Amino acid sequence: MTFNPARLAEQLGALEKTAGRPRRYVIAFSGGLDSTVLLHALAALRESEQRYAAVPVIAIHVDHGLQADSLTWRDHCEQVAAGFAVEFRSLSVSVDLNVGSGPEASARDARYAALYGTLEDGDWLLSAHHRDDQAETLLLNLIRGSGPAGVAGIGDVRRFGPGWLLRPMLNVDRETLERYASLHELRWVEDPSNADRKFDRNFLRHEILPKLASRWPDIAARLKRSAGHAGEASQLLIELAELDLAALGSRPERLPLDHLARLSRARQRNLIRYALRDLGLSTPTAAQLERVLDEVIPARVDAQPLVSWPGASVRRYRNGLYLLPLNLAEAIEPAVVDGHVHELGAGLGRLRLEPGAESGLAEALVDAGLSVRPRVGGEEIQLPGQTHTRKLKKLLQEEGVVPWMRDRLPLLYAGDRLVAVGDLWLSGDAITRPGVAVRWTGRPALH
Repeated sequence: MTFNPARLAEQLGALEKTAGRPRRYVIAFSGGLDSTVLLHALAALRESEQRYAAVPVIAIHVDHGLQADSLTWRDHCEQVAAGFAVEFRSLSVSVDLNVGSGPEASARDARYAALYGTLEDGDWLLSAHHRDDQAETLLLNLIRGSGPAGVAGIGDVRRFGPGWLLRPMLNVDRETLERYASLHELRWVEDPSNADRKFDRNFLRHEILPKLASRWPDIAARLKRSAGHAGEASQLLIELAELDLAALGSRPERLPLDHLARLSRARQRNLIRYALRDLGLSTPTAAQLERVLDEVIPARVDAQPLVSWPGASVRRYRNGLYLLPLNLAEAIEPAVVDGHVHELGAGLGRLRLEPGAESGLAEALVDAGLSVRPRVGGEEIQLPGQTHTRKLKKLLQEEGVVPWMRDRLPLLYAGDRLVAVGDLWLSGDAITRPGVAVRWTGRPALH
């Protein structure tokens, strides 16, 4: 087995058949062996082939704060990225070690939630999982009693928020990656927790898989074949969920309850799992999903039940079942809008100001400077074609904006004058033709 930049190019090309051409490559860069090899090989491709050089690359390191040397690892990652001429970003997350899913799953959920928040439309999030990771994951999921999707192990491509999550090294084993790193004299960090056998994955890696390999040397390849068969069954369930979602005439972040209730419980479970994965959110345990079916779906119309787990939550409002990130920012932070893109906080997306629209905010207002502020109550706005102002509270009720988003709306001000409420309403006296459009991308469902 070999691995080199040319083989990486083959895998990336094959993945384009599903995900299309990437807008950016975003590397989940831990600084360990696997992600260091992936980053090096991609950097080499960018030097040798123009089609890869034209796509921006960002290496993102997530600091879980669980190790005393985490800041040293962060500095190492920054230096490695600089050596490869790749943009580097670092994110810090808080991991709840007391949740029932365990520290490994909690750290993973926190990591993916942070990475989710960095993605924009068309981005590829590249993860360096390899064939040995696949074998470990399959065994773990079998032990946990997972269904076909779990037994299928790690998929090589799936939707992840506004972009895609891809794993181009699943056909490569760790030994091959070690040879590549040695050949190119790469340096990487070793997480000491990887040797701690109290963690399930490490126990399988160091105790069980070596024994299996002593009896069946090709055990990783065998498990990969089993994962492939389970993957086919899982794909059929995905196609069924896609048919059900299309029949509902819905989008994955909001499922209409009247139509959902007509499906069997098995298809309800399948559709909810599919929708969560499509949104890049973590999937619930069987018990948590049963709570959604038993407590949220049949709740009173005027109730607002909530079921949550690390990485996601499910709410009900009126006829909608809403699938949301768990870590939504509590409120918009007051800030001056600097440039044409403004990040709004965890899970809330971003505001984009796009000049040259058929109509929009007057360019003079934008050039003079805008600020974004949270809703505090009592706001009023003059809608186009009306001579009087309307209470924002009343507008939100009439529009049916879900209650948990009403205090998370980004309000755009020119001085002390409210000129836009997200991309829901523009103030009539602030509009010109042509103008600057206000787009709110990556936002949770509002209706």
